Amino acid sequence: MKEISVSGQKRTETGKKASKMLRKEGLVPCNIYGEKRDEKGLPEALSFVAPMTELRKAVYSPHVYVVNLNIDGQEHKSIIKELQFHPTSDALIHADFYEINEAKDITVGIPVNLIGHAQGVRDGGKLQLQIRKINVTAPYKNIPEKLDIDVTNLELGKSIKVGSLEFEGLKIATPKEVIVCSVKATRASRSAAAAEDAQ
Repeated sequence: MKEISVSGQKRTETGKKASKMLRKEGLVPCNIYGEKRDEKGLPEALSFVAPMTELRKAVYSPHVYVVNLNIDGQEHKSIIKELQFHPTSDALIHADFYEINEAKDITVGIPVNLIGHAQGVRDGGKLQLQIRKINVTAPYKNIPEKLDIDVTNLELGKSIKVGSLEFEGLKIATPKEVIVCSVKATRASRSAAAAEDAQ
């Protein structure tokens, strides 16, 4: 996985008003969750802020990054857990991170990369990608930047489901019945099939 460094500072003030002021200054309110738990058994969060200029590359990207957070001089190796965007402006308003423990598996969504020229497309169909990422579980050092899926033998009207896929060293966490991609019939392919049937 690609890595990116982001510097942050612990938050001294919380609440909506403080968050609004921070965003005006080009800072994004964030939390990082580790393995520590509170009395209720919930993950403890460290609240901090980070500059939008540094977060931009990790957020507005098809790639999945390991984010090396430096919060007031303390290093935290993490991945993005959740992002919140403004409903109209699409600006990032909050980010949650999850601290990586190198000895433990993490689950993360990895981009799908279709390779090959599907047989169904050669027959006049249209290839449709249904999901952009597949969730996989593994130690973070084993997680690839993308998941290559060969569609060469995919025929017209057929699909590839998550359950038919295997990747070395990775456990797939997305449900097996989820369709990754399919080749749909088009008007041209239906006309060609009708013409063949008429002969």
